[in-house]
Amino acid sequence: MSINVVPLRKILELEHEKGYVDSAVIGGLDRFLRRWAGQAIESITNPQLLSQFHRLQLVDSNYASLTKQQRKEWANRVFVFLSELEKGEVKLPKEGIVPSSPVARGQRVVASQSINSPITALRGVSTSLAAKFNRLGVKTIRDLLYFFPHRHLDYSQRKYISQLTEGEEQTIMANVWQAQVTMLGGRRGTEAIVGDETGNVRVVWFNNPYLARKLSTNTRIVLSGRVSLFGGRHVFESPEWELLEDRELIHTGRLVPLYPLTQGLRPRQVRKLMKQVVDQWAWQVEDFLPPELRRRCHLFDLPQAISQAHYPEDEAAKDGARLRLAFDELFILQLGVLGRKHDWQESQPGNPFSAKTAVLDVFLSTLPFELTSAQHRVLGELLADLEKPRPMSRLLQGEVGSGKTIVATSALLVAAANGYQGAFMAPTEILAEQHFANVCQLMSRAGHQVAGEDNLRSYSGLLSHPLTVALLIGDINQARKQEIQQRITSGDIDIVIGTHALIQKEVEFHHLSLAVVDEQHRFGVAQRSALRQKGFNPHVLVMTATPIPRTLALTLYGDLDLSVIDELPPGRQVIKTKWLKPAQRDSAYAFLRRQAAEGHQAFIICPLVEESEVIEAKAAVAEYQRLSREVFPELRLGLIHGRMPAVEKDKVMHRFRSGELDVLVSTPVVEVGIDVPNATVMLVESADRFGLSQLHQFRGRVGRGQEQSYCMLLAQNPSEIGRERLDLIEKIQDGFQLAEEDLRLRGPGEFFGTRQSGLPDLRMAKLSDVALLELARSEAIRLFEIDPGLEKPEHHLLAKELAQVWQKGGEWS
Repeated sequence: MSINVVPLRKILELEHEKGYVDSAVIGGLDRFLRRWAGQAIESITNPQLLSQFHRLQLVDSNYASLTKQQRKEWANRVFVFLSELEKGEVKLPKEGIVPSSPVARGQRVVASQSINSPITALRGVSTSLAAKFNRLGVKTIRDLLYFFPHRHLDYSQRKYISQLTEGEEQTIMANVWQAQVTMLGGRRGTEAIVGDETGNVRVVWFNNPYLARKLSTNTRIVLSGRVSLFGGRHVFESPEWELLEDRELIHTGRLVPLYPLTQGLRPRQVRKLMKQVVDQWAWQVEDFLPPELRRRCHLFDLPQAISQAHYPEDEAAKDGARLRLAFDELFILQLGVLGRKHDWQESQPGNPFSAKTAVLDVFLSTLPFELTSAQHRVLGELLADLEKPRPMSRLLQGEVGSGKTIVATSALLVAAANGYQGAFMAPTEILAEQHFANVCQLMSRAGHQVAGEDNLRSYSGLLSHPLTVALLIGDINQARKQEIQQRITSGDIDIVIGTHALIQKEVEFHHLSLAVVDEQHRFGVAQRSALRQKGFNPHVLVMTATPIPRTLALTLYGDLDLSVIDELPPGRQVIKTKWLKPAQRDSAYAFLRRQAAEGHQAFIICPLVEESEVIEAKAAVAEYQRLSREVFPELRLGLIHGRMPAVEKDKVMHRFRSGELDVLVSTPVVEVGIDVPNATVMLVESADRFGLSQLHQFRGRVGRGQEQSYCMLLAQNPSEIGRERLDLIEKIQDGFQLAEEDLRLRGPGEFFGTRQSGLPDLRMAKLSDVALLELARSEAIRLFEIDPGLEKPEHHLLAKELAQVWQKGGEWS
């Protein structure tokens, strides 16, 4: 071990001469230390020396934030350490051990380390072992405590050898009569005979010859595992084993944890380390939940919950631990979103509108249809929000075709009537163009178009000045784009529709007061926040056509109020849906061909490949070529997949919308909300791989016109859950009912296809646990009303935990 201490000593001596003003090195001492310590730490192999290194905070120093006196004291400690290091006399403090208490077996207090120390500070954890844990997201002792097993094996039911039955998990305590290395299946393994007062049983371990040396005659052993019959006799095959010594069992004879593993980590090794860490550290975790809340909700103390989550005494203790830890996750999550909503709505006032505008009545009276009662209700909720002095923050859910755009356009019109600007933002250019066309069509019915170009229209007869609507997307030439941007800045344009181009630096609004964001799940928080910053605290309306169960919406979008258009316009057609077996593929192709011959169009969705978008794209290209050459040579086919540039995707979509293509072959990226009224057939390959909500979204791509539409679902060999999903989608047309079923069948992690980016980890909580979710939400609201800033002394630990979890998870939704 050789650490070059000279550079650090010179820098510290210079810092001492300059009076500890952090000017000894360009960029500050913290920056230098990160570089020096990063190199030095690689040559340290002694875990105790490593611990000393971390205690001095050489790796993650915070020198800049210390007072001069604190800097001086810290530098003196480092000087002493460097001197001892140079002489090879580093004095390493010993761990202080306190006697076991009745509460915690093996509880030890380690004064020199903290729960946030790296795991290399633990005895027996080398840098190479730490690197393997790092791959699983475990870096500190705290991370290890929250590294929960994904399940437990029940080895707690002890039996005598005479009671053994094949096929079940069972545990015995026995004496080893003999153990030897033997050939098992052509490879060396261990064979043993063990016995208790009721009989003997044979035990074999494949590929484990070393075990024979450990199992000496007359050793007491505990075995847990499955028993099989071989030649009419019971045999334990590769069971878990443990020598029966004067200590607590870890691998056998209890509920045994199974932890997530990665290459190079072995189950026994991880269990042994986890037992040591839990016994030593769980009792030092500070409980951040207020005692009154814990008592009211009948929750375990946090140290007890962590300990029982890893090594539970029984099933009841395991359930109690899960309940407490799941509550913590949901409670912290709710406090985070409530805090975000509070900051947004209370930090600065919004712009209250007058919603009683004559122009809205005129606009609604010129629509070619009556609003549904659900649309009237939701519009009322929006207008009530817009009249308040605090900015609206609302999520509008509604199925494809439920009329969300009408409601959003009404709100944008009210903003314009109050002298403000509105922005309408879509995730793709083709959707932005679709919204622009729809909004302009609605405005032309209510007013008279007085000026019109490709991406700029003005209408008289609505306001005291012509109402101007603009489309701003990346596809517009630079000169035209600059002209539109200048007119937005001057306030000439009332409603701007576009993509993320709206939040680029060049776009400055005159007075943005309402922002509508379409298809929220395609649109991160950073973009949403950037759009808000374009105006003085604008009202925000977020829209999604993805039906989300209420419990999930309250969690994922807890910072938004919820409105739901749960009614489709009258006369909306039912799309005939059929699950087909592989043998019916040719008849499905023939049906599609007949529809195309009648002048209709079709979608074909290629299978989902979760492992890789690259593989998915390659498979889609191969399927497109097969269909073009062998199945539909007489039809015009197009292809889109996730690896194509956005411009290319848009070109293909435009060709399909304009009728230049008969069939669109696509990976699951097919745009939500794309309106192709002439498309009547949706054919989904490997439909059992998709969730109900996603299948329902695909189905919603057809049935936009007057003609009867069809959805055909091909599935090769679906699992039991896959079959249940396909049966449900055949019978149920209601997206919200399907979303509830989807959540029940798949759980929230898969509900969105991918994990919501930035969402604080939910290790224990299940979003399908409605009762616990609602309890956590009601407790979070209750606490928030009493102490929104968590400033009371009894809430300081909670505030610290909240900051830590949300800082790690980032902003999300």
